[in-house]
Amino acid sequence: QAQLVESGGGLVQPGGSLRLSCTTSGIVFSILTMGWYRQAPGKQRELVAAVTPTGSTNYVADSVEGRFTISRDNNKNTVSLQMNSLKPEDTAVYYCNRGNVPFTFWGQGTQVTVSS
Repeated sequence: QAQLVESGGGLVQPGGSLRLSCTTSGIVFSILTMGWYRQAPGKQRELVAAVTPTGSTNYVADSVEGRFTISRDNNKNTVSLQMNSLKPEDTAVYYCNRGNVPFTFWGQGTQVTVSS
């Protein structure tokens, strides 16, 4: 059974950093472009960043350019998102999924709250 399990969220002050991790199982991780998405209250889910099977970043949203870095470990079937210089507008639930066309299933997400 395929699973996506996100972790690493929390409450952080503006300007702070967090590192999110996503552990996957039941998918052929190493051949998939993977992505991090986020959904803020009252807004649609949006793709934040995506990484190719070989580890190259092939998408970063303008709103996080220069602050967020996506990476992956094909040996551990994990994808990570390093978030620096966090802003209140980064507050959202963050999810990982396939980076081009998401699977129909999603994990529970991890809440990121940026507030003083």
